[in-house]
Amino acid sequence: MKTLRTLLLMAGLSAAAAASASTIEMTVNGLVCGFCAQGIEKTLRKNPATDDVFVSLEHRLVAVATKPDADIPDESLREALRDSGYDVVTINRTDRPLADIRGELAAKP
Repeated sequence: MKTLRTLLLMAGLSAAAAASASTIEMTVNGLVCGFCAQGIEKTLRKNPATDDVFVSLEHRLVAVATKPDADIPDESLREALRDSGYDVVTINRTDRPLADIRGELAAKP
């Protein structure tokens, strides 16, 4: 019985981890050039929870894919971008892979 409880607890924890968002999408004001994008990528890649970064100047979007079972608090993201000279307008957490976001934005006129 104890083993069954342990297995159920482990399954519940795994499901909770899988349910957490793996991509953080941010609307950011102040993006004007390729150097902006490079600077943001470099800044966000310093965070050990970051797996990948995508920046779209045209859509004012910064998306961060986090490593499995990792997260970056909203305030840490806001602070990192604010310190770099940008204003974070919104933060949304999703499960969309960065490849899907890139493809969707590339298809927009």
